[in-house]
Amino acid sequence: MTASQAKVVRFHETGDASVLKIELEPVQNPGDGEVRINVEAIGLNRAEVMFRRGAYLETPQLPSKLGYEAAGIIDAVGKDVTEFKPGDRVSTIPGFSMSRYGVYGESAVVPAMLVARYPEHFSARQGASIWMQYITAYGALVDVGGLKKGQTVVITAASSSVGLAAIQITKILGAKIIATTRGAKKVQALLDAGADHVIQTDNENFAGRVMEITKGRGAGLIFDPVAGPFLEQSAEAAARGGKIIVYGALDGRPAIFPLFASLIKGLTIHGYTLAEVTLDPARLAKAKEFILEGLKSKSLVPVIDRVFKFEDIQKAHEYMESNQQIGKIVVTV
Repeated sequence: MTASQAKVVRFHETGDASVLKIELEPVQNPGDGEVRINVEAIGLNRAEVMFRRGAYLETPQLPSKLGYEAAGIIDAVGKDVTEFKPGDRVSTIPGFSMSRYGVYGESAVVPAMLVARYPEHFSARQGASIWMQYITAYGALVDVGGLKKGQTVVITAASSSVGLAAIQITKILGAKIIATTRGAKKVQALLDAGADHVIQTDNENFAGRVMEITKGRGAGLIFDPVAGPFLEQSAEAAARGGKIIVYGALDGRPAIFPLFASLIKGLTIHGYTLAEVTLDPARLAKAKEFILEGLKSKSLVPVIDRVFKFEDIQKAHEYMESNQQIGKIVVTV
């Protein structure tokens, strides 16, 4: 990055990873209530893959920025920003429009209310691996789900960064964990991460195994990014009065509402994004307090799977889409 220009990632059309281009743009000055960050590391998220494809909750305004998570050093602050100053080491909290504030680049301008300091002993790579995964998991399990000690929680697609964060939070709160993965390759890693049981959904009956493990009671809380037809299986696996919190659509097919199971069991099915928490100052403050205390005590530890260089951003996206990772994918800048 020079004093006047910075490398940034843009896409001019939706599509596969090849649409991502590294371009030079003028360095922006922060506006009112904003800060500018000299970016050192970027954390990748499934949302950015879907956004790039044109299949996300937000429609990209082409040519579009992208990216929710970055860590670095503040080098400028806008008018009325008093909580931060140049030189502060911070990372971004997802809750903004990627088209407007996407952080893939050497320099990023974001709302000051959506940045936070991270532990001093953390590297920038770790700093870029905090807020999406832990706020998503905390907001769903604790804020919305009311997770209780001794409860049985199902965490599907559990090898993602959010899934591993959910395992760590569930362990802190003393609940039992049933994790899922499609094949055998990730089973031991999930057990090592703290799961009490792992179900291989490609060759095991998901609902049947949950009922077997819970001795017919079912799971009180199911945390699921898969959706699609799998939602019916989640309803079969849920306990009476259980909650199914859906936070993604990895399956891609339409979800079929499990009417009869919902009626018979009195289920709550809650569509969730972390914006429920990040856009509510009181709820965000509670989440940050919980997460920062967990990071300080080392009961929450971001798991970084693989690190790519900035010029390999296309390869990083392709790797995420391969579904090989266990934890966070990070790009250094």
